[in-house]
Amino acid sequence: MTQKHCILIGAPVDCGKRVRGCLMGPDAYRTAGIAEAITALGHSVEDLGNLAPATVDVAPASNPKVYKLAENVGWTQTLMTAAQEAAPRGMPIFMGGDHALAAGTVAGMAAHAKSLGRPFFVLWLDAHSDIHTPDTTDSGNLHGTPVGYVTGRDGFDAYPPVPAPVDPANICMIGLRSVDDAEHAVLDDGDVMLVDMRMIDEQGISAPLQTFLDKVHAANGILHVSLDVDFLDPSVAPAVGTTVPGGATVREGHLVMEMLSDSGLVTSLDLVELNPFLDDRGQTANLMVDLTASLLGRRVFDRPTRSYK
Repeated sequence: MTQKHCILIGAPVDCGKRVRGCLMGPDAYRTAGIAEAITALGHSVEDLGNLAPATVDVAPASNPKVYKLAENVGWTQTLMTAAQEAAPRGMPIFMGGDHALAAGTVAGMAAHAKSLGRPFFVLWLDAHSDIHTPDTTDSGNLHGTPVGYVTGRDGFDAYPPVPAPVDPANICMIGLRSVDDAEHAVLDDGDVMLVDMRMIDEQGISAPLQTFLDKVHAANGILHVSLDVDFLDPSVAPAVGTTVPGGATVREGHLVMEMLSDSGLVTSLDLVELNPFLDDRGQTANLMVDLTASLLGRRVFDRPTRSYK
């Protein structure tokens, strides 16, 4: 595998929802040995530390349920800039933090792809589609809105303008099993490639993923992967505030990452929604680090045995 320069970017975003704890995520990944796992595979690592949101003034949201709008906008601004600065130097790995961070990371990587004149694609590994807007969200939690933002939906007037809106036809969502009615209305009539858990049960996870990767390859595209802890089943990844039973198994998760590694298409990665406060002796943090290693070239025969004694 081609050696990569991996740039770790801590994004302790904890404002996208009301369950606290994701601000500890970046340091949990460091404690679980993410840098060591990457360097053991022959890649180089640069850790930029933990970023902070820009200070912004925004008008109150028209939806009174919206939670911490200004802080979410500030993080979007910070991470959009960080992505565009880091991407020309290597492979950014954004360690979250809740999924609200993807508004900035995806928008920034899309702008980077535009600067290269190449199509941009997103693989969204998540139980949720996160395609709400601040106007449509019932919970007011903005971690459910990043796909809505990057695809240019209305209702994000408080946010920075999206420099390069993502074509919904260039997005693949795998692992879906909790989608709101307002999101269904958008997705059912749209072009996003949807792979829910029933499709995975019927067809396996490799066939739809390979179809999407073939599309990225044919377009000479670059690929951003956004990996939410709740893509995985909570029995193997309990450290998330939005557990939905029936998620991907450990082997399905590793298969996805190994296929992504084989493709050579991935240019950036989000690791989101890790809440160490809810973890069991680092089980979820360790699994997410192991999945990152699989994405970067570790294979099944090379996987270490873990002991929690």
